Amino acid sequence: MFFKSLYIDPGTGSMLFSIIIGIAGVLVFATRGLWIKLKFLFTGGRGRKGSSDTMAICIFSESKRYWSVFRPVCDEFEKRQKDIWYLTASPDDPALKEEYRFVHTEFIGEGNKAISKMNLISAGIVVSTTPSLDVFQWKRSKGVRYYVHLPHAATDINMYKMFGLDFYDAVLLSGQYQIDQLRKLEELRHLPPKDLKLVGIPYMDKMIERKDALPDTASQDKSTPTVLLAPSWGVNGILSLYGSSFIDELINSGYHVIIRPHPQSFTSEKKMMDDLMDKYPDGDKVTWNRDPDNFDVLNRSDILISDFSGVIFDYALVFNKPVIYTTPSYDKSQYDCVWDDLDPWTFRILPSIGRELTQDNFSNIGSLIKECLYGASAGELAKGRDTAREQTWCDMGHGAENVTNYLLKKHDEIADS
Repeated sequence: MFFKSLYIDPGTGSMLFSIIIGIAGVLVFATRGLWIKLKFLFTGGRGRKGSSDTMAICIFSESKRYWSVFRPVCDEFEKRQKDIWYLTASPDDPALKEEYRFVHTEFIGEGNKAISKMNLISAGIVVSTTPSLDVFQWKRSKGVRYYVHLPHAATDINMYKMFGLDFYDAVLLSGQYQIDQLRKLEELRHLPPKDLKLVGIPYMDKMIERKDALPDTASQDKSTPTVLLAPSWGVNGILSLYGSSFIDELINSGYHVIIRPHPQSFTSEKKMMDDLMDKYPDGDKVTWNRDPDNFDVLNRSDILISDFSGVIFDYALVFNKPVIYTTPSYDKSQYDCVWDDLDPWTFRILPSIGRELTQDNFSNIGSLIKECLYGASAGELAKGRDTAREQTWCDMGHGAENVTNYLLKKHDEIADS
């Protein structure tokens, strides 16, 4: 009878177990936070060199793939001999191998471990490309005075998931249309105005520098143009939509084809990738590219075929070459742009810089490529690229300088306040 009275049904037991685990997690989290605060107190805010305890300005990178975005800024801080901390959630981030003196790089753990540390960090300014601050797991730390968002693409700033930038203090932008988008969100949501500054695009400036440093190949004969197929992964990706039949059409068009799938395809779409690579091995007509850095393959190709991807703008605006793109079905309901009656800038500018690939015209891809490269469309697309550049890439060549000036000035302002 006694043991019977202690019986707990499975549903209640599961709930109690979850509560116990949750309480334990809170205690661990709180204890860790207390230790960090005590260590900061006892050291007077002066830990080891490079320690996150001593940061004035720091960068948080959730993935190594954003190193190209942050590197120009880090290089500028190094050149000026100004300290900045670079905290990464990737153990193999290339930044960790750089021999900087004033840029202090540190791996702070992957996934939730990194987020937990950022939630308790002490710094004057935190800079990041990561949206949804104070929306999901990543919370504003009480030890941080100011949060700055640096975009990682030359496109709409309101195409993040809902409330993606609401809780940042400042956003560093590259086009007036981006400022207009954020001001409209602030007005509709009754948010305090953020500090919005036009600074340019540091990573694209760096790509231009690399491109201009290359030897001039304009006089070299290239009888067979090279087509770069760089699809995203998932149901809207070109390979998923059109499969091997599209690759056949490209090969039959007579152009040399380079296929550069999204890295995630080799994990999430492994069978499809294995089948395609077996069917189309490297040869004279088709080659596969998986270089970590896409600069060389973008530079040596003559036209890009991609789907809804930021690489389209890197290609068109930096390398000044035409693109062919697909427009996937896009549900705006979960993104900030649903609050705006105006279509996103990306959708409005794409027809000016490229031609759309559809189910109806992909069997005529050879003619479409020829038209973009040599036909009447070539001149129109070149003018469209100039327009896009004017609208989304302010102060070309000075992005890293402008970002660094802003961060140093803002740090002085908040230190005096």
